[in-house]
Amino acid sequence: MSDRLMLIVPADLVAKIEANRGDLSQAEFISYLIDRALNNKLDEKQGISQDEIDGIKADLKKLIVTEEDIKKKYATKEEFQSFMQDNRKLMKSFLDFFIGYGLEMGKKSDNNELLEITSKLKGLEEELAAEEEGGEVKIKWK
Repeated sequence: MSDRLMLIVPADLVAKIEANRGDLSQAEFISYLIDRALNNKLDEKQGISQDEIDGIKADLKKLIVTEEDIKKKYATKEEFQSFMQDNRKLMKSFLDFFIGYGLEMGKKSDNNELLEITSKLKGLEEELAAEEEGGEVKIKWK
């Protein structure tokens, strides 16, 4: 059995140990910290070469964000509006295709449903032609 000794430390140091030790016992945690501190002293004595410093500087230059980089990463208001407009056109052509495909290949549907869908498509087409800002396309399916 190993010898046990008592070490008197300030109360705030004990509080720090308790807050950070996790599942380790107090003795294991203090032993770990002492070993780590001694290993760091050995590593510090070896020093850093100039090549390593230059490598770190090169990595930092790559990480520095410039204003031009920020402008490249984000869309402008005009680009976003153009995207929304293209998205609406795509949805309209998608619906046109599948309605046409359904009429050709599928069973015959009620004329009421077909009239309702075509009226909604015409409304969508008129909205695209008007190109109003902030407009939304809403289609309700039954």
